[in-house]
Amino acid sequence: MRTRQPTTTALENQRIPVRAKLAAAWTSFMFLYVYVDILAFFKPGVIDDIEVGIVWEFNISQTLLTAFLVVMAIPILMVVLSMTLPARANRITNLIVASVQVPFAAFNAVGESWTYFYGLGVALEVIVLALILRYAWTWPRTTPSATMATSPDRETVRAQQQA
Repeated sequence: MRTRQPTTTALENQRIPVRAKLAAAWTSFMFLYVYVDILAFFKPGVIDDIEVGIVWEFNISQTLLTAFLVVMAIPILMVVLSMTLPARANRITNLIVASVQVPFAAFNAVGESWTYFYGLGVALEVIVLALILRYAWTWPRTTPSATMATSPDRETVRAQQQA
């Protein structure tokens, strides 16, 4: 009878591109943001207010719902933009948008009586936004000398193609 020997090989730790980290973080942020809103429907009185046309202190209108859509579209679009924008624009966009989202996320808890629920929601959102800021801020850079040393100039490429 053979006994199973434990393996001591390490797991492969592949490097994840910054774009993928940012897109994943924005997706997580979006889910947190949406689920806090969805779960808030279970708070007593919320559905009753919605049925009479009130959300928080605002009358439900096309303008209000359009504003909500714009606010939700920001993290949704950041998922796509994080994967498609050129590196420099991507970094700047993520730094700006995440910075603006931090106080906006905190504002959502202002005046709420359910401090544990909203406090946890805001804390988790801010943690994800901090990760986004960190990933964007520490975006790896290439040095001009390393780029030049590893990539041939146009003249060299043309000469190799003609040979």
